[in-house]
Amino acid sequence: MVPVSFTLPFCGEEFVLTRSNAVYWPRERALLVADLHLEKASFFARHGQFVPPYDSRETLERVANAIRETGARRVYTLGDNFHDSSGSTRLEPHAAGMLAALTRAVDWVWITGNHDPHMEAANGGELAEEVEVNGMILRHRAQKGETRPELSGHYHPRVQLTIHRRHIRRPCAVVSHGENQTCGRMILPAFGALTGGMNAGDPAILKALQPADEIDAVVPTKERLARFPLWRRAA
Repeated sequence: MVPVSFTLPFCGEEFVLTRSNAVYWPRERALLVADLHLEKASFFARHGQFVPPYDSRETLERVANAIRETGARRVYTLGDNFHDSSGSTRLEPHAAGMLAALTRAVDWVWITGNHDPHMEAANGGELAEEVEVNGMILRHRAQKGETRPELSGHYHPRVQLTIHRRHIRRPCAVVSHGENQTCGRMILPAFGALTGGMNAGDPAILKALQPADEIDAVVPTKERLARFPLWRRAA
């Protein structure tokens, strides 16, 4: 099971931010992953940029490992599941078999994103633009002005640190809170094997999470969840 030291309280619930960049919701036995971008390599290849074509295999293996480690019974993918809406048609047989096995093993809900708005659930699972689970809104992109608890993806946030003159960039979650630490919203790190990242303190991310009083980057380390303040409302 995922180490309890990584537990992240959020909106009256306990979530677990794993070092693989997934979020586990113990009460729902649900695994949340954002921005898989499956078949990104084959998309690039179609446009003349050749990279090793195994990104989907690697990403799906990481999903399988996260399911085993957490004991999840349901998976929610928070959009940009494929790098484009026709990505599922390009899965090579091995990766297609991996995905089909995963969607048979657990309840699987695909939430669509801006990269794959017209994708089909050709390899199993259900499709939705967004869902609400016990008062939590699960969608691809954070909506500015949203006052309900929300979990989303889209931005691929990374925290940038300088430690002993070394520049370090790590995927992170970005969590907002209202007044007196009241409920806020969370942007998940990108999960896919072939994804880049945006500075967690980028104005686009901070703007998307308004209204808020505090916004933090949260990074799982070997020992704990480390928090880094990104924005505070002026007194």
